Amino acid sequence: MLAEDSTLLREGLVRLLAEEGHEVLAAVGDGTSLVRAAEADPPDLVVVDIRMPPTHTDEGLRAALEIRERLPLVGVLVLSQHVERNYAVRLLSANAERVGYLLKDRVAQVDEFLDSLERIHAGGAAIDAEVVRQLVVRSTHVDPLARLTPRERDVLEELAQGRTNTAIAQHLHISLSSVEKHLNSIFEKLDLARTTGYSRRVLAVLRYLES
Repeated sequence: MLAEDSTLLREGLVRLLAEEGHEVLAAVGDGTSLVRAAEADPPDLVVVDIRMPPTHTDEGLRAALEIRERLPLVGVLVLSQHVERNYAVRLLSANAERVGYLLKDRVAQVDEFLDSLERIHAGGAAIDAEVVRQLVVRSTHVDPLARLTPRERDVLEELAQGRTNTAIAQHLHISLSSVEKHLNSIFEKLDLARTTGYSRRVLAVLRYLES
């Protein structure tokens, strides 16, 4: 299901997804209609713009959060024109699974956009690389991330984008065992080594985004 107030972009997404073999159950222009449609016939995934009528502030984000609360098995991909740190943290703070945050420009890169949908549908996360970079730049206070080596920060940045260990290894041109070693070190330095009941990968990503 899609929620986008721009008719041109909405219809373009519908056509793109249909051409790639996906079924679009509903395409609406506001967050309220998206929530109503999702509750009536839960989809595998919703794609929603953050800013929509009537105030064009955070209606789409609030709809996404409502869907995640009421329908936790439905994946959510939020689109934003610009990086908005508070919105990213709000979206990911409860659960960083089946969720994505992409800049709208990324939609034009069709392969990456479709890959993000597949990752979310599979239970993972898809966070735009530019979102991650800008969140890091805005971090100015001393925190546990300061203890990480440059390579560990590279690995954590890849993790924050929702990549698997294998994908991280390929993207950084290092071995899979090196990725696993770096992740274990990251978990230790972020005091997540003995965490039980929660995914350490998810907690590490949240610690990263909140820094």
